[in-house]
Amino acid sequence: MLFIATEGGAALEQFMQQIVNGISLGSIYALVALGYTMVYGIIKLINFAHGDVYMVGAYVGFAVTTYTGLGFIPALIISMVVCAVLGMSIEKIAYKPLRNSTRIAVLITAIGVSLLLEYTMMYFVGPEVRSYPRLLSQKVFRFGSVIINMQQIYIVITTIILMIVLQYVVNKTKVGKAMRAVSADKDAAQLMGIKVDNTISFTFAIGSALAGAGGVLVGIYYNSIDPLMGMMPGLKAFVAAVFGGIGSIPGAMIGGLSIGMLETLVSGYGNSMYRDAAVFAFLILILILKPSGLLGKDTKEKV
Repeated sequence: MLFIATEGGAALEQFMQQIVNGISLGSIYALVALGYTMVYGIIKLINFAHGDVYMVGAYVGFAVTTYTGLGFIPALIISMVVCAVLGMSIEKIAYKPLRNSTRIAVLITAIGVSLLLEYTMMYFVGPEVRSYPRLLSQKVFRFGSVIINMQQIYIVITTIILMIVLQYVVNKTKVGKAMRAVSADKDAAQLMGIKVDNTISFTFAIGSALAGAGGVLVGIYYNSIDPLMGMMPGLKAFVAAVFGGIGSIPGAMIGGLSIGMLETLVSGYGNSMYRDAAVFAFLILILILKPSGLLGKDTKEKV
């Protein structure tokens, strides 16, 4: 009986460890998913270059900490600012001229921008994997055999703070009201005097800034970066946005955490080689059972 109790306690602690790891990883996915969901909510565009903006954010954080000696907070802020400017530039140069084009044309352009960012970064920094500098304390907290380190705590706290700021901007500020108005009806918002182009650019800026923050956090979490690092996490963040209900900010947060926990549970109890397959199998299941996502609204297209 004692053996069974001990075995059950160990299994519970292993499960709790995977949940802790999943929350940390899922928080990063949630930040990236927010960019997808905000842009889609405003102009119905799936910005597949978003994962590579996250990659640029990781490299900006790396450069700031390696060559200037600045710490975590300055690196995070500078990375967010650079990625916000990058996001606005991409929108102005690549997407704005195609605003009245077919969706497939915009989608192909987004894939082209993604590849351009990847190989431009590869040209300047090389294809090799780089080790991220250690920016945070290596202190570890133990609760039985469950381990929580300072990196995980910083990741979760940073995500919560950014989510609170985002909710305040969207719900309490003038530009946030403009974003909600454009999301509801772009033409009516323009007739009411809202500058639609500026609102769309601001939405890209916020989404890209959050992706930049995610890039720095993932560099700290995995301790390595490379020019192609944005591809798979970007797709997983898209899965998170679809699961939560693309266009829903709380849905993106829930989706990110869910995908993070799914991935760590598959790695912990199965085989880490199958974690990506599990995420995309989950996407297929979502699209079959509830295409609008957890918090998404069912919409009908007018014929």
